[in-house]
Amino acid sequence: MTATVLSGRDLAAAIRAETATRAALLAEAGSPVTLAVVVATADESSAWYVRSIAGAAAKVGITCDVVDLGADATVEAIRGTLEALGADDGVHGIILQTPLPAGASLEDLAGAIAFGKDVDGANPLSLGRLAAGLPAFAPATAEAVVAILDHHGIELGGRHVAVVGRSTVVGKPAAHLLLDRNATVTICHSRTKDLAGLTSTADVLVAAVGRPGLITAAHVAPGAVVVDVGTNPTADGGLVGDVDTTSVAAVAGALTPVPGGVGPVTTALLLSHTVRAAASP
Repeated sequence: MTATVLSGRDLAAAIRAETATRAALLAEAGSPVTLAVVVATADESSAWYVRSIAGAAAKVGITCDVVDLGADATVEAIRGTLEALGADDGVHGIILQTPLPAGASLEDLAGAIAFGKDVDGANPLSLGRLAAGLPAFAPATAEAVVAILDHHGIELGGRHVAVVGRSTVVGKPAAHLLLDRNATVTICHSRTKDLAGLTSTADVLVAAVGRPGLITAAHVAPGAVVVDVGTNPTADGGLVGDVDTTSVAAVAGALTPVPGGVGPVTTALLLSHTVRAAASP
């Protein structure tokens, strides 16, 4: 068996096209769309990601303002910047890029991101509303997991989905989104006993732990759908996922690639969320 490749590129292109159309209409109406990305790190992989967001934003007619506070920024400076952006009517979406300086944490600062501009679903209010089934922007990566499954016609209702990872960025919000689609969800993590024993019973396996090659053929049921959320940099400048692609592809029925799977959809959704935020009253 060779797994079907579940690319995210066509879906991302479709989302970007719709976003560009909506952004152009807003600009014509005198409301050009702006996304602010707050950065307080010298991490090169983070810088690469921010550049990719800025480039993607420009292609769909969204201005991306990168607010670089420097790697030695204080918690107070970061919080003050987020609050100022929240009060700025010309800014429609806000992202706080990680990692953050020592002594600062996303958990402590995310509450300073204005709810209506929280396009990556980091604010605890956004996460709480998501858990309660109320309108809110979901973390884009978590939403991308469900979007790519939908795009490829993968049925979720009544199926067993194992999510490996419990972060508030992917694992937990993805579990809520999957529950909303009537999936039966098992959340696994670093202290789960017999990980392979649990994941190998799942119809769909979502790997989101940031450990290259963690998921092998032993973790996957024959014919299962595997969504690889991992984006782990390699020494040669490439990316690998959390899934050992070679072994898993011989067992799984379908598998998202890295790169080219969840990543492009995540970026496209961030921009889509920004346009939706700009269009909100």
